[in-house]
Amino acid sequence: MSLVEKVRDDRIDSERLVQRLEALSRFLRLVDPHLPDSDLVAAHTLVERAGNRLALSRDHTVVALAGSTGSGKSSLFNALARLKLSPVGVRRPTTGVAHACVWGPLEPASKLLDWVGVLPRHRFIRESALDGEDEASLRGLVLLDLPDFDSVERGHRLEVDRLLGLVDLIVWVVDPQKYGDRILHQAYLSQFRSHAAVTVVVLNQADRLSTQDTELVLGDLKRLLTEDGLGDAPVLATSAKQPGMLGDLRGSLESTVAERQAALRRVAGDLDSVGEPLTAMIGPPAAEDEVDRATVRQLTDALAVSAGVGAVADATAAAYRHRAAAATGWPLTRGLRRLRPDPLRRLHIADKPAAETPAAEAAPRTPSTELVPRTSLPEADAAQRSAVSLAVRAVSDRAAAPLPEVWKPALTNAARSRAADLSDALDRAIGTTDLGVAKSPLWWRAAGALHWLFLAAAVFGLGWLIFGYVLKMLGLPEMDNPEVGVVPLPTVLLLGGLLLGVLLWLLLRPAVEWGARRARRRAEQRLRASVTEVGREYVVAPVREVLNSYAQAREALTAVRS
Repeated sequence: MSLVEKVRDDRIDSERLVQRLEALSRFLRLVDPHLPDSDLVAAHTLVERAGNRLALSRDHTVVALAGSTGSGKSSLFNALARLKLSPVGVRRPTTGVAHACVWGPLEPASKLLDWVGVLPRHRFIRESALDGEDEASLRGLVLLDLPDFDSVERGHRLEVDRLLGLVDLIVWVVDPQKYGDRILHQAYLSQFRSHAAVTVVVLNQADRLSTQDTELVLGDLKRLLTEDGLGDAPVLATSAKQPGMLGDLRGSLESTVAERQAALRRVAGDLDSVGEPLTAMIGPPAAEDEVDRATVRQLTDALAVSAGVGAVADATAAAYRHRAAAATGWPLTRGLRRLRPDPLRRLHIADKPAAETPAAEAAPRTPSTELVPRTSLPEADAAQRSAVSLAVRAVSDRAAAPLPEVWKPALTNAARSRAADLSDALDRAIGTTDLGVAKSPLWWRAAGALHWLFLAAAVFGLGWLIFGYVLKMLGLPEMDNPEVGVVPLPTVLLLGGLLLGVLLWLLLRPAVEWGARRARRRAEQRLRASVTEVGREYVVAPVREVLNSYAQAREALTAVRS
């Protein structure tokens, strides 16, 4: 098996190639919002260029003759076409624009040449000059003669670079004097290390060398190509002046045209070339829930302090005491208690969340109905804002730890993306959290009823005593009061009601204090849960979106490189 046959032994599955292109396109959609545009230019260019090429004629193979000044490209172009099409001369550079020769009808290849950018006046057709079947094996070949890549004209060099990115197969034409040119190997050949399957290197003007010298030069040229990463690329000796020395090159072109694989191999090589630097952007797998509980807890702690959770929890305990005293205290002092402001209402925090009110339940859920009045909690100070900023940074740093460095700015930006809305969200969460103090405990009612009973007994006893005193003052017969032991019953009722009321109040104080502490713990737990949800929605969720994009991009890139 010849070297040419060996390079082209593996055929490219067009459907699999399209799947790889689609995977690259999917990869770009996933990473575009997160990674620098400058790192993705080559991939975007490939997706557009490869899509256009595969949509055009696959029955044609675009082959470019590329080389330096004096390498004999144009002479080789004319010799292969067997027509004098491209200008040849001693003035350098001679070829300023690309010339094209099409084997077969010109019309089917016109759109392809329009896309490549060869002007109509520089297009030639080989169909009319076919000598029997001699040229039939090249039907479908579109041969381009490119400007010199080392031209003193900058526009020529730019045109070469543009065309080298579009053609299906590149034939590098070198001469015995400049085959080791540094610009050729470093700026061009080494950049095509992934395209050995669509690269042919010809040592032109080999008729000037002896057979032994030709072998020596070819051996050294192969060594240089191996260093360039193109060790599998075919290396041929040619001469435009000796038709017999064009046989290997024509045979290579004929097999390439017959296979109709060059365009697919070029795209496959481009995918390999583009996929290699992209791999550096994708590291090991990263879980969508990469942010651990300790980091979320740190974030919750900072947000809770900033949102005033402690102050609201204290206000909840004070409100519990206030309402317990108003419900279970001595009835004569309850009115005075109600004149004092409720600690929670003083902060403009409702007993019951707005979402639980009947009006809100009946109304459709719209952004306007979700608005709640702001609380009167103080704004976070500089130290609290700094603590929140550090906690947000910790979330992004924890998520970025297993990822390549290029993803760190994206995660940092994601964690901070909703920072401007964080304060309002926290205030809304505090204002809508059910603190669990809306309903009065049953024992409050029982204690209140007992207080009323004791008060009623004391009042009745007092009234009884006053009535007996009035009778005595009027000289009327005195009442025969029942006695409890040696104490009259009215006195027992009066003193007993007062003493029992005081005793009940003393017994209720520990219970109220215990209930206030319990209410504070419950309120703090619910407030922290609400704050945690805000932290997850406004900080952690955007970070997880980036991690999810990373995971999907990793799968897509795996498909690109498979």
